[in-house]
Amino acid sequence: MKTDADFPTLLQAFFTDRLMRQCQASPHTIASYRDTFRLLLAFAKERLKKAPSMLHLEDLDTPFLGAFLDHLEKERANGARSRNARLAALHSFFRYVALYEPRVSALSQRVLAIPQKRYHRTQIQFLTRPEIEALMAAPDQTTWAGRRDRTLLLVAVQTGLRVSELIGLRCEHVVLGSGTHVQCTGKGRKVRCTPLRREAADALRAWLAERKGQPADHVFPNARDRALSTDGVEYILAKHVATARQYCPTLETKRVTPHVLRHTAAMELLQNGVDRSIIALWLGHESMETTQAYLHADMALKEKALSKAAPFGIKIRRYRPDDKLLAFLKDL
Repeated sequence: MKTDADFPTLLQAFFTDRLMRQCQASPHTIASYRDTFRLLLAFAKERLKKAPSMLHLEDLDTPFLGAFLDHLEKERANGARSRNARLAALHSFFRYVALYEPRVSALSQRVLAIPQKRYHRTQIQFLTRPEIEALMAAPDQTTWAGRRDRTLLLVAVQTGLRVSELIGLRCEHVVLGSGTHVQCTGKGRKVRCTPLRREAADALRAWLAERKGQPADHVFPNARDRALSTDGVEYILAKHVATARQYCPTLETKRVTPHVLRHTAAMELLQNGVDRSIIALWLGHESMETTQAYLHADMALKEKALSKAAPFGIKIRRYRPDDKLLAFLKDL
């Protein structure tokens, strides 16, 4: 049965009234939801042969949305996590629809019943110290772009900033001198300050002197003096990883992304004995449970724990040093 519900009007109100005015959602959330519906409308145009402005809510039934989610996984090669993120946007919209269009509440309930897909959690990837050094040596320091890239990579590895936080850094967010640190606004609009080691502080000081930017200018601009995009950072990283692989063969087997640099910062802290609660604060995690994953990834910690356990079938004895004469002969 057709309803009087106007899908285009509801969708526009969902973004302008629900997300922006009522929820004050972050730009990242709005962009993610926007991309979901752009994909959905393109799929509907191809599958249903309808222009987006001609769609009705009843066109978006569960078989159609199920086909859309399958399309994301099979034809666009999205993983289960990306699929679940798109489904979360659809769920959010239909919760809004159920509130303002009760006549289609049955449709809303069916859509809200579509479950999230479970997925295998892969082990965290991170860079070892030799791999970090190879990556830092890759940018050409005789060029403007090379000096920018090395500073960007060094700050990323040392601070563990998310890529969105990294490209959002402005000159006024860098505090040099006593208590050198960078300030950023992360997920949940949480503002945090991250201290810098001397190497990163010196690199930033030299770069900002060359950058000569105003307080509101981005620390890491592109060639057109605008903020780097996420794709731009990924391109920069991929280029220098390719160079570093020539000198560090272990990088051949690793897929290095900007988030791997964030994991690397966390593992550096963990391996140097920093408490998990401090690491959670450092990275801006909502809880320490998120930081738990780094314990599973660190084989050195597991080997240390294993060394403290007694082996089976072997009697533990107190160590007694060799006789001095035997020790002398043994060392010859």
